[in-house]
Amino acid sequence: MGQTVFIPRELANEPRVAASPDTVKRLAALGFDVVVEAGAGLKSRIIDADYASAGAAIGKASDVAKADVVLKVRRPGDAELKSYKPGAAVIAIMDPYGNDAAVAALAKAGVTAFSMEFMPRITRAQSMDVLSSQANLAGYQAVIDGASEYDRALP
Repeated sequence: MGQTVFIPRELANEPRVAASPDTVKRLAALGFDVVVEAGAGLKSRIIDADYASAGAAIGKASDVAKADVVLKVRRPGDAELKSYKPGAAVIAIMDPYGNDAAVAALAKAGVTAFSMEFMPRITRAQSMDVLSSQANLAGYQAVIDGASEYDRALP
C-alpha cells in the first residue's frame, strides 16, 4: 500500500478540479493510492466513473483524514484543515500574500503547504506553471465572451 493522494471537491464557486483522470492514472502508475471525493469533477464535466476507470477509489470528504497528499485548486479553509492529517502535504494555489491568517492556519494544522503559484517558471516545470496556464485560459475565455457580445461578423 503506497501513500494516499486525496482529490476533494472544491468550494461551490470553484468549477475546476485539481486532477484529471489522466493525472490519476499517472499517480497510480507511480504507486500512489488515489482517492477522489465523489462528485469532485462534476463541475469540470468529469464523472466519477472516469476517475474510477483511471485507477482511483471514489470516496467521501472524510477520507481526507487518511491522506498523505491533498491536491486542491484553492487553499483549504479552516474547516477543511481540521480534518487533515498532521504531516500531510497540501498542494494548491495558496494565495499567501496578504493572507497571513490563512498561512498561520496551515502551519497550525501541521501540514506542509506547497503553493503552486511559486512553482519555478522554468522550461522543465512549464507543464506545472499554473500562472501561465490559467492566464492563457482566461485569455481564451475573454475572446469567446467578447465574440458573443460583438454584434457583427468576425473574420
